[in-house]
Amino acid sequence: MKKNMNSHNFATKATMPGFATIVLLLTHLLLIAPPSSSLPLCTNLRAPTISRTQLEFCAPYNGSVCCDSAEDIRLQKRFQVMKIGDTSCAALLNSILCARCDPFSAELFRIQAGQRPVPVLCNTANSTSSRSSESVREAFCSTVWSTCKDITIIDSPFAPTLQGKAGSPITSNSSKLTDLWQSEHDFCDAFGGASEDTSLCFDGAPVSLKAAETVVAPRGLCLEKIGDGSYINMVPHPDGSDRAFFSNLPGKIWLATIPEQDSGEVLKLDESAPFVDLSDQVLLDATFGMLGMAFHPNFSQNGRFFASYNCDKLKTTGCAGRCACNTDSNCDPAKWNTSASPHALPCQYQSVIAEFSANGTTSNISAATNANPAEVRRIFTMGLPFTNNHGGQILFGPSDGYLYFMMGDAGGRADPYNFAQNKKAILGKILRLDVDNLPSNEEIKQLELWGNYTVPRDNPYHEDKELAPEIWAMGFRNPWRCSFDAERPYYFPCADVGLDQYEEVDMVTKGGNYGWRVYEGPVLSSPQQPSSSGNRLVSSSNMIPPVLSYSHKDVNKKIGSAAITGGFIYRSHADPCMYGSYVYGDLYASNIWAAAETPKDSGSFVANELPFSCASDSPLRCDSIPNSTLPALDYIYSFGEDNRKDVFILSSNGVYRVVRPSRCNYTCSKEILVSVTNPSPTSPKNGAQLARPQAQLLDFLLPLL
Repeated sequence: MKKNMNSHNFATKATMPGFATIVLLLTHLLLIAPPSSSLPLCTNLRAPTISRTQLEFCAPYNGSVCCDSAEDIRLQKRFQVMKIGDTSCAALLNSILCARCDPFSAELFRIQAGQRPVPVLCNTANSTSSRSSESVREAFCSTVWSTCKDITIIDSPFAPTLQGKAGSPITSNSSKLTDLWQSEHDFCDAFGGASEDTSLCFDGAPVSLKAAETVVAPRGLCLEKIGDGSYINMVPHPDGSDRAFFSNLPGKIWLATIPEQDSGEVLKLDESAPFVDLSDQVLLDATFGMLGMAFHPNFSQNGRFFASYNCDKLKTTGCAGRCACNTDSNCDPAKWNTSASPHALPCQYQSVIAEFSANGTTSNISAATNANPAEVRRIFTMGLPFTNNHGGQILFGPSDGYLYFMMGDAGGRADPYNFAQNKKAILGKILRLDVDNLPSNEEIKQLELWGNYTVPRDNPYHEDKELAPEIWAMGFRNPWRCSFDAERPYYFPCADVGLDQYEEVDMVTKGGNYGWRVYEGPVLSSPQQPSSSGNRLVSSSNMIPPVLSYSHKDVNKKIGSAAITGGFIYRSHADPCMYGSYVYGDLYASNIWAAAETPKDSGSFVANELPFSCASDSPLRCDSIPNSTLPALDYIYSFGEDNRKDVFILSSNGVYRVVRPSRCNYTCSKEILVSVTNPSPTSPKNGAQLARPQAQLLDFLLPLL
């Protein structure tokens, strides 16, 4: 990154030995908003797009909308069929039909709960649900009833289901509301927002969130060092305990116990006893290694876990997958330009997802402390045309249980084959796979799958047949650390490493195109050149800009480069002033940001660069950068999150945890303080965190730049 390392003013660390402060959690419930998914999303769960033409029937909606001109005409035709004789009622029905064009229509129609014929109408029983500053609009459901109750509506969207709810309506030729519903109470009970519901509701006009309250940025990020090991991945144990898995680039996974905050204890991890050692299957080289791991949501019952790594087909048996340079991607291996990889054959190196198991190691899988290193099955194998930019992170979606695979554009200067914008190529994409319903060998061949998985039925290709079935989102250069928000799983922030101008964070949605190689961050990629395959660059009209970005010229001027490391939306109670902010950093460890969403639930984030320091009572001593108060993190490889929702920094110099701000003398008005006693900082105990393959990790990460 590119920020002057001496530009931060840091608070003086506490000087009272053995004493610190802790957060009382008695008030944390007052600080937490109820779960919501009000990120701008359409009813098809795709992001809104910029309309190329002004909508005519749904004219109030312009700019970023969920309707195109064809949908606008369809809604108008449906309205005309209704033949509503009263102008006031007609105007209300017009607005209700057009709510599908609202950029928040997924929330208005409660799409997660199933299909609704109309949006949730703001009800007097719910005076907070619309988030509108005009209380007069809160009675919109009552307004619809009083205005339209005696008006004939053909093919009414308000016809009840057999259960009397607001689901798919019974076919209705001509009816009045009084013919369908006994009272206003029954009508608004079916179509209005419930009194305990604090999500969005429709008040007759496009959603307008409340003006953003003044956001008081955190004064700083306080860290404690709890481990000396150098790791690239951290995954909380699926059983919800205080344990987590850590992995390194060579291919080892450890199971560790995470101490309580303010306990003064260190990470309990024995480097000499890994949970599993896969290093003999992993190709470890300058840009290769084990890049990701994921444990099945039901791991405690089925023992299944997965590793994402690289292998060399010339050295490893079973390492031969289909080459990503193929006719589907307009790439011919026979004409391959080997200048970028002069010492490798086309697709010699492979990207692999393999399944492993802890079954058989103990009768209680949740208590397993080791696993079988023998592969159970190969989920995915693909030959890489270049030797870098191949992502590799894998995650299970918290709502759908599918496996998400972050895949880069495979390298080369500026994606010369335009893989990221090719709908048939799976490079430069996020893939979404079903690893629970496995195909037969015949289906793998017939469907030309890349391994043992099936394609979820609601993947975007069902609506866009030009897409490869596995693709969930596209237009990435090298996604480096994505995460799902613990409270709002529709929030899926993903950091994407730039080329030489910008680093970015994208809020990933179904079928989204995030721009690379047309865009780098918020700007057009430069230079714009035809791809090696002769493909033309696609239109940029439907590309989704990043929610956050920073310029290389603004950070890490001494080194002259930058590489983003994605983090998490902070949901721990340790630092209440950070709650709800997206925390992320840069590889070079001089810059960490907290981005607050303003207005709340808008999907718009404002970044605040944070000073950060290490607590004087850190369990392990924190070294500082010479001539600076910054902790000597060296390089930030990844962020992690445990089952308590505490956030961790995995650096080349150890494992750090975000703790309550008062331990670093940062002020947070929401923190309530009491005095506790902590042990003095110590060195790691014998047998714990001794191996530090920093050079290997650094050799891998530097080519990201």
